[in-house]
Amino acid sequence: MIPYWRLSAYYFFYFAFVGAFSPYFTLYLQSIALTATDIALLMSLMQLMRVLAPTLWGWLAERLGMRLAIVRLSALASLAGFSVFFVTTEFAGLFAAMALMAFFWSAALPLAEGLTFSHLGKDGHRYGSIRVWGSVGFIAAVLALGHLLDHVPIEAVLWATAAILGGIFACALALPEAERPPLQHESARLGEVLRRPQVQALLGACFLMSAAHGALYVFYSIFLVEHGYGKALVGWMWTLGVLAEIAVFMLMPRIMKRFALRSILLFAFACAVLRFVMIGWGADSLGLLLVAQLLHGATFGAYHAAAIAVVNLWFPGRLQSRGQALYGSLSFGAGGMLGGLISGYTWEALGAAWTYTLGSVFALAGLLWLLLGWRSAAGHDANGIE
Repeated sequence: MIPYWRLSAYYFFYFAFVGAFSPYFTLYLQSIALTATDIALLMSLMQLMRVLAPTLWGWLAERLGMRLAIVRLSALASLAGFSVFFVTTEFAGLFAAMALMAFFWSAALPLAEGLTFSHLGKDGHRYGSIRVWGSVGFIAAVLALGHLLDHVPIEAVLWATAAILGGIFACALALPEAERPPLQHESARLGEVLRRPQVQALLGACFLMSAAHGALYVFYSIFLVEHGYGKALVGWMWTLGVLAEIAVFMLMPRIMKRFALRSILLFAFACAVLRFVMIGWGADSLGLLLVAQLLHGATFGAYHAAAIAVVNLWFPGRLQSRGQALYGSLSFGAGGMLGGLISGYTWEALGAAWTYTLGSVFALAGLLWLLLGWRSAAGHDANGIE
């Protein structure tokens, strides 16, 4: 029997952490007088650990056969690392706490995803009904904390986030282990796949797409508050983006039947070019900001769904997990880290408008790389890739 609610609860709390931490923790860091550069350096550790931790912990889990044990350990160690934020406001201490927390927190999700699919077995199509609780958790956290912070000191972010991390640990303890399917023989070599121009174009463009989002994930809440918007509205703006993302995910099966994956990706990159210019130069217009947030459905939802589908097709057999790990490390890890770090320097030197414009430049570069590096010369693929 599938442990539906135990798995769903884990996803709920895991992404509730994202909903509490990503939008509001930067406001806490700003409140203790850290510079934009310091904030960007600290937040970039989340992306850095997404490059390093999953591969290391995944290898260790396979070697020791302790997947669930590592998921539980990562939850406890994440809470321990975050607890350091309660006892110091010195940059060195904050850096150590963030590194420890991010290293263990980033390890959990790939292993939990594998555990989920092992439980689902032939019912893999039910994954969406479990994963959607993660989006529900994000929305619940971002809205509740946004309204709360209009009435309580910003330090409440620490207590709320720690409580959610405690919830992740409790859910991890409740998760049961599952049998793993036998390994299949590798049907292609990784080097051969990576030498294909279209694969290089896709991975390079994905790197640039995440770099384009760097300023959004690090400074968007600060940006809104500095332009006079309340923290409750900040929560609703983040929620609007996630709702658009959920709607696109639900529509993707129909969209993929009508449009080639390459076309979906090109459209998503074009939307990203437009979106970040709108954010940077339309801060005084709530209407423009609302439209820009709705575009999150394209710049993350459609982009991510199409990119994962292409990676699954281009990295066959046992290469699928390695392809997904490479996609995640290069895009959300390395690309997100680069975008976050650069935005930390340009935020003070050039200002918010030009920082978000730089995000549009990253997206445009990704669009051109995808357009020129992944051509349709071979004709329309049976899977609708071209």
